[in-house]
Amino acid sequence: MHDFANKTALITGASRGIGAAIAEALAQRGCHLILTCERSMDALTALSVRLSATYEVPVTPVRCDAGDAEQVAALFDAHVHRLDILINNAGRSVTGLIQDLTPEAWDALMRTNLSSCFYTSRLAIPKFLAGGGGAIVNISSVWGDVGAAAEAAYSATKGGVAAFTRALGKELAPSRIPVNALACGFIDTAMNAEYNDAEREAIRAEIPADRFGTPEEAAAAVVRLLEMPDYLTGQVIRLDGGWI
Repeated sequence: MHDFANKTALITGASRGIGAAIAEALAQRGCHLILTCERSMDALTALSVRLSATYEVPVTPVRCDAGDAEQVAALFDAHVHRLDILINNAGRSVTGLIQDLTPEAWDALMRTNLSSCFYTSRLAIPKFLAGGGGAIVNISSVWGDVGAAAEAAYSATKGGVAAFTRALGKELAPSRIPVNALACGFIDTAMNAEYNDAEREAIRAEIPADRFGTPEEAAAAVVRLLEMPDYLTGQVIRLDGGWI
């Protein structure tokens, strides 16, 4: 997919961070956008207005909990009439010992980080087939590959995203619909703002690149994945500065 002009992309969790950077990168290339978030509608609306004015492309902001099957179905019924690109970016993190995590918090994390990929993909695929093609990129984490202490639940969700990506890539390969994932390391976003200065310095010291990644770098990697031949599918690509 080398020509993004007039293509339509759905990006979940797009109000800030990686999702917002991906939205800007695709708008810059002429892509029409449908952007969702669960809570931060003021930020999402402001982003949508700015991108539409700056790049002269249609941008539709929608409040939608990507981890709620009924809300995702309503999103598709009302706003997704054609679709070329699906970016499953919605996510949240939970830090703490597994014995301190409630079943309710576990379920909420699973819905947002993993079930959301299923809810959107199952409805996007018929749109792709009707339109002659499409592509899916799931935003994952290096912890889905190796796990992280005090982040067992989060790691489990991202491990699920990796397995889902590999399996769905095989399933859709005959239809030439690539499915890939970007497994991010420490990207300097609001999600990682919970770390104090000492913790951030300790993490940075572990990263061979000697710095954190930026949302813009993650967005550039997503664009590159979308530009690759559809023979690249079912892959989980790390963006981590050599960390893992």
